[in-house]
Amino acid sequence: MAKAIMIQGTMSNAGKSLLAAGLCRIFKQDGYRVAPFKSQNMALNSYITSEGLEMGRAQVVQAQAAGCEPSVEMNPILLKPSSDVGSQVIVRGVPIGTMPAKEYFKYKKQLIPEIKKAFQHLSEQYDIIVIEGAGSPAEINLKSDDIVNMGMARMAGAPVLLAGDIDRGGMFAQLYGTVALLEPDEQAMVKGLIINKFRGDKTILDPGVEMIEKLCKIPVVGVVPYMDVDIEDEDSLSSRLSSTGRNNTLKQENESSEKHVEAWIDIAAIRFPRLSNFTDLNVFEPIPGVSVRYVSRLSELGRPDLIVLPGTKNTIEDLLWMRQNGLEAAVLKNAAGGTPIWGICGGYQMMGQTLSDQEGTEAGVPGRTISGMGLLPLQTQFQEEKTRTQVKGCFGTVSGIFSGLSGMEAEGYEIHMGETSSVGGDIVKNVIKEQEKAVNYSLLKLREEQAVNHTEKQDGCCRDNLYGTYVHGIFDKAEVAETIIRALMKEKGMEPEVGGLSFDYEKYREEQYNRLADTMRKYLDMEAIYRILEKGV
Repeated sequence: MAKAIMIQGTMSNAGKSLLAAGLCRIFKQDGYRVAPFKSQNMALNSYITSEGLEMGRAQVVQAQAAGCEPSVEMNPILLKPSSDVGSQVIVRGVPIGTMPAKEYFKYKKQLIPEIKKAFQHLSEQYDIIVIEGAGSPAEINLKSDDIVNMGMARMAGAPVLLAGDIDRGGMFAQLYGTVALLEPDEQAMVKGLIINKFRGDKTILDPGVEMIEKLCKIPVVGVVPYMDVDIEDEDSLSSRLSSTGRNNTLKQENESSEKHVEAWIDIAAIRFPRLSNFTDLNVFEPIPGVSVRYVSRLSELGRPDLIVLPGTKNTIEDLLWMRQNGLEAAVLKNAAGGTPIWGICGGYQMMGQTLSDQEGTEAGVPGRTISGMGLLPLQTQFQEEKTRTQVKGCFGTVSGIFSGLSGMEAEGYEIHMGETSSVGGDIVKNVIKEQEKAVNYSLLKLREEQAVNHTEKQDGCCRDNLYGTYVHGIFDKAEVAETIIRALMKEKGMEPEVGGLSFDYEKYREEQYNRLADTMRKYLDMEAIYRILEKGV
């Protein structure tokens, strides 16, 4: 049976996910079979496993850090908010319905057997399980039916490391207050404190460390600095979701100096209120000279080189939001001027002519049909059944600026509740029809990996510089990302050096996990953490 250790935080965004990922990589480096676990995750960033099951991407990232295959056992309950008060509930990879928060709060105790079953299954396969909590364990209004913080620690018999975010201020009060609000038996389960995201001279902090250890009667097992590592974040709390972009200024380092060069290529993604799977654009961010920024206001859009309409948990509501704030009109204006537009999943649905939700699948409002952006000759009908599948294949005949993608290998995964067809009613065929001077093609030729016979299908649509697909991760292959950036540079009269854009995203990701582990080893007392792990509760 596996030994377990749990990372909890004094609040949301204390850095739990990153610390858990780092511990996963450290334990892997030390020769252990390790797996992540989070009993309940609320996130719009999700992933489809090789079995066609849905889980939160945070645990996928942690599984990658651990060097193991992602499994829904690592995240048995996923909540995907569909409104301010309700979420789609996904249990062991399969959606069971949408519930208001109050209803789910009463229901969730019924899911404890599923949580235990998932944890037990992992425990039989791995040496160490790194458990991540959610929010804060000191939410006194929620503690009675907790299944993700101390309730989970009890189920797993896991000692707890409590992390506080010093970068946001008030960290000592957070640590002390959290411990004080725990029950005596819960306090006994907290075996170490972590001060996270520290900037500055640690010697100034040392007196505070001594005092908090005395006040809480719990040792501080590490003061971890603010880590500049490029690892996926969760949802709206992500620092990636900025209108200025992560790479608006390109830092070039040499042996003696740093210089800043303005980015050459500007990619703007619409930051929908219900944005999901924004990680689709992560592959572009490390490429030198490329800026990726997220836009939520008309004044922020400008004239980017590429506009991406990403995924959303509620396509209709987010399209209406764009329509109300002027972003839709601005996107259409850019499209008319030749700016390439690329829609993914919900963004792809928006690009069609109509969206119909007769059953109220998205927001519980049946009988709605609205006009789309009219960029592609498509119609979408939302359905209760969710498509969940990994796909592989190739690009078809690609039009416009990205014609270089034609025939290139492609892969990714689909998560959507809707079927998109041509306006004539047929599923998008290779050549749909000719409209004026524009020819419409399906974007991708794919096979579903979950199907016994690897069902073949066509996906997406392209017309001139307009592209849409249901496939998440479509840009992750190095040659796909490179082809897109080269095409955008050529359009601006720039020619990169031979090999100047070559970029292995998987290799880069592994380097970031190792960098994370190296930093945490330096600032955490790993001997103490191993003792805590060995001793348990």
